[in-house]
Amino acid sequence: MTAFDLSLLPASTTVGADGRVAIAGVDLESIAGEFGTPLYVYDEADMRARCRAYRAAFGAGVAYASKAFLCVAMARLVEEEGLDLDVATGGELFVALAAGFPPDRIVFHGNNKSTTELRAALEVGVGRIAIDSDDEIGRLESLVRDDGVPAPSVHIRVTPGVEAHTHEFIETGTEDSKFGFGLDSGEALAAVRRVVDGGLLHFAGVHCHIGSQVFRLDSFERAVQKMVGLVRTIEVDVGVSVEELNLGGGLGVRYLPEDAPPTIEQYATAVHESVGKALADAGVRSRPRLLTEPGRSIVAPAGITLYTIGTIKPIGGIRTYVAVDGGMSDNLRPVTYGARYETFLPARATDDRSALVTIAGKHCEQGDIIVRDAALPGDFRVGEILATPVTGAYCHSMASNYNKVTKPAVVFVREGSARLVVRRETEADLVRLDTDS
Repeated sequence: MTAFDLSLLPASTTVGADGRVAIAGVDLESIAGEFGTPLYVYDEADMRARCRAYRAAFGAGVAYASKAFLCVAMARLVEEEGLDLDVATGGELFVALAAGFPPDRIVFHGNNKSTTELRAALEVGVGRIAIDSDDEIGRLESLVRDDGVPAPSVHIRVTPGVEAHTHEFIETGTEDSKFGFGLDSGEALAAVRRVVDGGLLHFAGVHCHIGSQVFRLDSFERAVQKMVGLVRTIEVDVGVSVEELNLGGGLGVRYLPEDAPPTIEQYATAVHESVGKALADAGVRSRPRLLTEPGRSIVAPAGITLYTIGTIKPIGGIRTYVAVDGGMSDNLRPVTYGARYETFLPARATDDRSALVTIAGKHCEQGDIIVRDAALPGDFRVGEILATPVTGAYCHSMASNYNKVTKPAVVFVREGSARLVVRRETEADLVRLDTDS
């Protein structure tokens, strides 16, 4: 076996003559000693560079999908880089506002927004609400009518019936989806007509999101064709122009050396070209502003997770389990989606990896596996720091206290320094909400 493929790490990565890895000038072995493990580490400059790449490709029409990774520091980073923010719950909205994020630059998503959540969004003046159901139209209209708040600008979320060629749990654009209004069934057009005719909400545009971790540009292009067709139908049948066309996010990232996703620039070129052609072909009068909502492709490649090896268990003729001090409570993706990762030892990343092992978590589930077929140096040992790269998206967001394991800290690294942005939970935090403690 060969050495670890360092190209999976952020561009700021350096490797010393002794094989020790540093990101943004911060030695990973040292940071693990300082902050403990498990530990989420993010290259701040890498995330900012990806925000800027999206701004360069799409202008002002970029909203960061906060479900991928959100804390106060991340919301502030997004605001500083000039992106809008996509939230999907009242909790995400609360964090955004706690960070001082401008409410008029927030897009509020969610397939089951409660009246309480919608009222909070209206009271602070969020910029857009993506309507997901007929029930939600009714709730919004009642709030505007009864509370006297200004009419919010809304998008109608559409399920365009497009195959995204990704895992079924993260594919959201097919007809059989809990999200949005069906396009082919006519439900989406009916929702637009209801909003326009009701006169209580401002119809700003249409939205779709075909799924996550998408590699095939033709899937996005097919969604564009169908959504532009809807724009034309809205013009003809409802008699209004469409101000905004929001195509959601979903661009995939490289988790393994053999993965080959499109770049941000390739994705943007394909989308812009297909939108321009579709608008011309359909004879659309509207010139909707093109919007996108990236999440994973901004934060995933910038993040790594550090663990400490605790137990090595060889099972003759079967496999060797290498257990670390985290697992499914800090990275739920392998057990949920069958997601695959690479791994390496930050103190000697250039060593040949002759041992094929399974990296297991410490939770009471046989499925608590982080990397099933992981390559490590043959002389790895208990107590060494182990890292999994490309963990910046959906690991912190989906973290839990299963088996009452405390959630890891989050550290941003930049220009040779490390900044704690989310502290590690303590055991006291585990009973903080208990009323009998």
